[in-house]
Amino acid sequence: MKRLLCVLCVLCGSAFSQLRPVHTFSIVARDPVTGQIGVAVQSHWFSVGSIVTWAEAGVGAVATQSFVDPSYGPNGLELMRKGTAAPEALKQLLAKDKFTEGRQVAFVDSNGKVGVFTGCKDMQAAGHIAGSPNDTFAMDSIKSSDGKCESELRYGREFSTEANLMSNDKIWPAMAKAYQESKGDLADRMLAALDAAQAVGGDIRGRQSAAILIVEGKRQPAPWMGRVFDLRVDDAAEPLQELRRLVALQRAYNHMNAGDLAVEHKDNEAALREYSAAEQIARKTPGVLPSRLAEMVYWHAVALVNMNRVDESLPLFKKAFSIEKGWVELTPRLPKSGLLPDDPKLIERIVAQAK
Repeated sequence: MKRLLCVLCVLCGSAFSQLRPVHTFSIVARDPVTGQIGVAVQSHWFSVGSIVTWAEAGVGAVATQSFVDPSYGPNGLELMRKGTAAPEALKQLLAKDKFTEGRQVAFVDSNGKVGVFTGCKDMQAAGHIAGSPNDTFAMDSIKSSDGKCESELRYGREFSTEANLMSNDKIWPAMAKAYQESKGDLADRMLAALDAAQAVGGDIRGRQSAAILIVEGKRQPAPWMGRVFDLRVDDAAEPLQELRRLVALQRAYNHMNAGDLAVEHKDNEAALREYSAAEQIARKTPGVLPSRLAEMVYWHAVALVNMNRVDESLPLFKKAFSIEKGWVELTPRLPKSGLLPDDPKLIERIVAQAK
């Protein structure tokens, strides 16, 4: 690490204090069917998702990596929020950067426009692909500060794959191919791209962390709203395997959230469908602790009680209580919060399921 820091000092001089050597492979993409926008990444660097991944619903997504400047994330989203297309937003920020040759950055906006940049001094193998071949519609070159090399900025549509410090130059083409040929929603396709990168060699140093951030295509009242997946594996022997597990579990909780929303809208049947779907996904997901499933079952039971379907709720309460006794103690507290009817006999009947 000491040697790497010395190299960084030579490369960027006084700018070093603002840099982190986050070398990695990533993908930014928009799903033209759902409008969802996302970014996914893996690296041999601790907590890669805390630096590389940025996205805002209805605005766009950013991956900023290599000798990373995290400001490309919030600044890029701000420009896209104001209506600047992704390629132009990226071009504007690069024009203000004194160390472009060490960057690798990708933007995608809510209209599917893509800009992706690889600096000429990024650690090799390094490169990118801006959408499918028919959608890569322009390219700019940017000279390094010392005039010794030129970096490439490409414009495309719907997605880009980018990587640096890779074991070979097959990484980013493999990611693009997997993304275009895989089935499923945006999360499935982005995970397929990450798996493809690892399958052909991945990061020359190995693997350590991974992350995925996907947001809705519709603009939300606040920047932190509209997140579909926001998951990070900060340190693991098999980060992509763990990321897939978390994505599956997040799908279950997304159904739980949809069930809660249906309850608010008095759509009881939809609520029960969502709660059941959540439980089914959780049961099928490897490594899910019983206590996680117990919570889903418990709130499903609470919803049934509030629908006046008490008899149907009791077996679910019994199941939840058998897994975690804390739910028994919690139940009498819920009426005060308005989550169960204030009916002592009903509460006694529910708690009796623990016996």
